[in-house]
Formats: sequence, structure tokens, C-alpha cells
Amino acid sequence: MSDHRPPAAARVVVGVSGSLGGATALGRAAYEAGCRGAELWPVLCWQPPEGDLAARRFPSAAVMAEEWERVARDRLIRALREVFGGTDTGLPGQALVVRGSPGPALVRMADRDDDVLVVGAGQRGRVRRALWPSVGRYCLARATCPVLAVPPSPLQGELAAVHRRNVWRLGLHTGHLERELDTAPPES
Repeated sequence: MSDHRPPAAARVVVGVSGSLGGATALGRAAYEAGCRGAELWPVLCWQPPEGDLAARRFPSAAVMAEEWERVARDRLIRALREVFGGTDTGLPGQALVVRGSPGPALVRMADRDDDVLVVGAGQRGRVRRALWPSVGRYCLARATCPVLAVPPSPLQGELAAVHRRNVWRLGLHTGHLERELDTAPPES
């Protein structure tokens, strides 16, 4: 008698961060999972604020780790609600909170040949690239499964520009809005 087990279902593993880019990636991952008949595995990775090595030096680190994990879980739930209107994605799979650096943790999660790893590509200027490593680049370089890097929504760039203008207390440019209103067909 052979020990036959059905093959594991294909998975679409997606990195979730709670950002607008993460929401775009989560939505695309759900679409990909639906098209492929695969499970959807949203994964939010977290680390202690000063990293694991710094957290080990303090006796209260274990207590704080529980709180940080709870905050990460809340962020994952919030991200699922923003994209799906609730925590049910409508697809088989499992949402996970994983302790670890996002790039390595996502690559470890998406370890099957039939997995697809979805990450947000993000808008990366020179300064950001120099100061913060890119999760997407890490995954593209090291994953053993296909990786889909989802570009940010065009609205994300516009929102960032509005935010910068607000920080610098500059007025918003509304000239293009006025032109669009002037050329809009009259309502009947």
C-alpha cells in the first residue's frame, strides 16, 4: 500500500505592509490567486524596533515582543479590511504574521516551485534606496519561485506629492483641475 498524499495546492504569497503599495500588491495577489486557482497567503513581517539583537539585551523584550506582534496582527487585519472589506479574502489560504526581516521571511515562506511571490515594487528614489534596502529587490534576487513585483498605483505618487507640498506648507496646484472643469461637457 502506497502512502499517497494529494499534492499541496499552489500558493500566491504576498508581502503585506499596511501601505498603499502593499494594498495594491495584495489586490493583485488576490487576482492572481483567483486566476490560477491557488491559495492566497498574505504575510506581514515584523521585527522589534531596534532589531532582534538589540531586543535580546533587555529583560522586557519577551513582553514587548508580544505587544509588537499584536500590533503587527492588527496592521494585517486593517490591510485585509481595506482591500477586501473584511478579513475574509474569498479565497482559500491563510493570513500570517511572521517575525523577521521582510525579504528573507517572504523568501522562506514562498519556498515551493509552484508558489508565486507578490511584492510591491515601490517608488524608490536614490536616497531611499541608499538608506532602506528594497524588499522587492531582495526577493527578486533570492526567491526560488516566480516573483511578481507590482508597481505602485499612479495615485500613490500624486498623494506623495500632495503630502510633500503640505509638509513644506506650499499651496496645492489646482490649475489643472480648473482646466478640466472648464472643458468638461455640461451636465444635462
